[in-house]
Amino acid sequence: MYTLYYSPGACSVATHVVLRELGQEVHTVNVQKDNEFKNLNPVGTVPVLIDGNRTLTEGAAIMLHLVNKHESNLFPSDKEAQQQAIQHIMFANATMHPAYGRLFFIHRHVEDEKLKQDLLNTAAKHINQLWQVVENQLIDKRFLGGKTPSVADIMLSVYARWGAFFPVDIVIGDNTQQMLSAVQSMPNFIHVIEAEDALSD
Repeated sequence: MYTLYYSPGACSVATHVVLRELGQEVHTVNVQKDNEFKNLNPVGTVPVLIDGNRTLTEGAAIMLHLVNKHESNLFPSDKEAQQQAIQHIMFANATMHPAYGRLFFIHRHVEDEKLKQDLLNTAAKHINQLWQVVENQLIDKRFLGGKTPSVADIMLSVYARWGAFFPVDIVIGDNTQQMLSAVQSMPNFIHVIEAEDALSD
């Protein structure tokens, strides 16, 4: 059994969904209720995954560990397709995730309301440009992974939910909206959201 350290609604949702899609048993620990978490990960970020005697950090690295360990439709077997899938995962983790992270940073650390809104709008403009990149890749396929959801689709579907917390206009194209809706309607995605909401009460 895996142990997943998570924060409700955070990027760790994607790891939790992937674990369930892979059919793996997982024990979850809410880091907001764990005073010892920074002893486990001094950086203080989620997800953290315990796999036997191994402590894994960094979302993209955890995802690649899981899909290489457990064969599934989430990650292709063809080497060329794998390279593309890794690129999609890194785009989600290293490009889209930090872009949304700027919204949270601005909201928490900028006190002047006019300046805050201007900075939020600028950050949102960059996010919209990134969603257009995704839209262009979905012109001729339903998911970034092709016919079925991939790890990157799941990651992006988690991040897309964060825009609702801020007074900005996040523009997502029709193809991408269809992908996000399909992923967010997956039983395991719904289960994870509901389970984390229940445990955070």
